[in-house]
Amino acid sequence: MTIMREEIDQIPAAVERLLKAVPEQIVPAAAAFRAFDPKVVVTIARGSSDHAAYFLKYAIELQLGLPVASLGPSIASIYGAPMHLGSAAALSVSQSGASADIVAMAQGARKGGALTAALLNTVPSPLAQASEFAIDIAAGAEYAVAATKSYVNSIVAGLALIAHWSDDAALKAALEKLPEHLDASLAVDWSPMIETIAHSQSLYMLGRGPTMAIAAEAALKCKETCELHAEAYSSAEMLHGPVSLVDRNFPVIAFAARDAAEVSVIETVASLTSKNPHCYVSSDKAGDAVRLPFVATGHPLTDALALIVPFYGFVEALSVRRGYDPDKPAALKKVTVTR
Repeated sequence: MTIMREEIDQIPAAVERLLKAVPEQIVPAAAAFRAFDPKVVVTIARGSSDHAAYFLKYAIELQLGLPVASLGPSIASIYGAPMHLGSAAALSVSQSGASADIVAMAQGARKGGALTAALLNTVPSPLAQASEFAIDIAAGAEYAVAATKSYVNSIVAGLALIAHWSDDAALKAALEKLPEHLDASLAVDWSPMIETIAHSQSLYMLGRGPTMAIAAEAALKCKETCELHAEAYSSAEMLHGPVSLVDRNFPVIAFAARDAAEVSVIETVASLTSKNPHCYVSSDKAGDAVRLPFVATGHPLTDALALIVPFYGFVEALSVRRGYDPDKPAALKKVTVTR
């Protein structure tokens, strides 16, 4: 068993551990955000952490009605440009809390007047010190280079912050049930895609809304662990050019949650199946596409998040099938320090 597979299997326990710390860690931060009453939220992150921030962008916009923008860390670390963020909350996401550019941007956001919080798997760290609230995502030590449980726990920590910030009973209840739903997701089998995709050179990952962030993370994992070119697109953007590349040898994996965007994702996939038998979608409305099994969680946000677990299991097995070591991707390090 690879280390990556072991860490995928640890996801439900890691989420349960994090949720136990919500009253102590996250409730005070949520109260501060509610009192501050920001007019906009900005995020600061890179890599898988940025995909977690991308998921939280949709969650904040859907749950709180606040616009969310991603800040380019180089604005602070390279260009030294001051930011005027007196009406903003700033949310940083990082496994290590050590990248100089992320720290510099968090410091710049705080200096610019933003209320700052960081979701971290390493506390203490420079990013923790730079932020007014440092929330330990409690994923535990993660040794495989490709992030899995830290990605999930970053999102769960953010969702818990949003749930208590907005005092949303439905989201709180969904989070309480999430460990058992993620445990069930570990048994969801997406391996029928392996032989087709193992021989592919490129593929698309599709999503919309929160599942767009899942698609982005999935595409990154294909590159990291399988040396396989994959690109993520909104199912709406797919038809504005990228569709021209799709043929019989260009697989498409579509992440559909039980939410208002499901029909849109399905319609895009349906437009591709006549020329591509290798279209896969996580929906009971798959039509001529191949249905990917899923765990329904009863809430659209946790529904979307749960889809990453069977994908992680799939991509770990795909990496091995293609002859790679998913624990040690070529040219990558666990902690990437950028400036």
